[in-house]
Amino acid sequence: MRFADSHAHLNHPDFAEDVDDVARSLKEKDFLVMNVAYDLDAAEIAIGLAEKYGNMRASAGIHPHDAGKVTDNDLKRLAELARNDKVAAIGETGLDYFRNLSPKEDQKKILIEHLKIARDVKKPVIIHCRDAFGDIIPILEEHADRGTGGVLHCFSEGPDEAKKGVELGFHISFSGNVTYKKADRIREAAKVVPASHLLVETDCPWLAPQPMRGKRNEPANIVETAKMLAETRGVSLEDISRVTYANYQKLFLGAKPPKGEIVYRIRDSLYVNVTNQCTNLCDFCNRTFDPTVQGHYLGLESDPGENEILDAIGDRRPAEVVFCGYGEPTLRLHVIKRVALEMKHRGVKRRLNTNGQGSLVHGRDIVLELAGLIDVVSVSLNAADKESYNRICNPSMPDKAFDAVCDFIISSRKLLPKTVATAVDIPNGLDIEKVKKFAEQTLKVPFRLRAFNLTG
Repeated sequence: MRFADSHAHLNHPDFAEDVDDVARSLKEKDFLVMNVAYDLDAAEIAIGLAEKYGNMRASAGIHPHDAGKVTDNDLKRLAELARNDKVAAIGETGLDYFRNLSPKEDQKKILIEHLKIARDVKKPVIIHCRDAFGDIIPILEEHADRGTGGVLHCFSEGPDEAKKGVELGFHISFSGNVTYKKADRIREAAKVVPASHLLVETDCPWLAPQPMRGKRNEPANIVETAKMLAETRGVSLEDISRVTYANYQKLFLGAKPPKGEIVYRIRDSLYVNVTNQCTNLCDFCNRTFDPTVQGHYLGLESDPGENEILDAIGDRRPAEVVFCGYGEPTLRLHVIKRVALEMKHRGVKRRLNTNGQGSLVHGRDIVLELAGLIDVVSVSLNAADKESYNRICNPSMPDKAFDAVCDFIISSRKLLPKTVATAVDIPNGLDIEKVKKFAEQTLKVPFRLRAFNLTG
């Protein structure tokens, strides 16, 4: 597995004696490292490391601790460093009211100067925030470039603050402190960050994860932090590795999306990307602008054929095969039936994730055709009435869609081994208890709430 340390300080004096040994080891492991500047001299060292080691990048910035000492010449030099090709981010900058080593107004002033420079050079900004979240958010709202975004590094706030950071276009990066015994609030925050905005870091030489506490931290220890994130989010270590590596590449290296994946693995399940087409345009779905799930890019240029899917699956026998993707899989019913039959012959469990409009689209009860092929159906119900469903899901056939979904669920309940109705926990947009009651009492199926922005 490959990892990306979004915030390290190999440019710190603690690494002066063995930085090359550490760097060579990381390069052999294909680790990516962002060496973050805390002053201008540290930025120069970080640039030198990036020039020497292709797996490293540098930032340029001045820590809020030193904000009170920043001169006009310092800001001029910072602006020059910011344009260096090896500098992939501006910072770390921000507000630190915990140690409060510079006057608060100076910290705010220098933070704004950093944000201006970041906007000018079109690079993300790395934000340090400690005991100052209430003051930093208005500044970011006014001055940060949402197009380039940035990172709230070493995140130490709660879930509401994490959601606010994501709303402003920032990635949320977790360090070794997420592994500490009393860090429940930070772990709650880690649960709500969308995979598309998740990063992991060491902040070395500080903040070693729990098993290494008291020792010098270094990028290789990021695995321990990643393990905690995997446990907290209910995914595998491989999932965290893939997600955070891809996010680092996109944010700091400007990596372009790869070719869309036909099948993709999350935990022990193998998902089949049947199609990107859909009969809904749901408010909560980012299919049209960022078709990425848990670090897997699903933007298909064309729908895969049955043989392409079977070739992509190969001889694997996962815990289950899930017909899903970023569109409505039942639009290609024949593909589902063909692949499901093959998986049945292999003894692999089959699940279908659907919006429940397949029978409406095909003009017949397709559940009859899925009987014996599909073990579990998960239907996106998302509402308890037609008006709410149309508002949230924007179906292409608004007069018939909601009733069709309900009919599909009822038919599936009668003919298939297991049917579950789901809803996405849309902020301020859904009466969850009403939907749950409708699913369980009217449609008579189990209900599952899916976290908003946590696809996969």
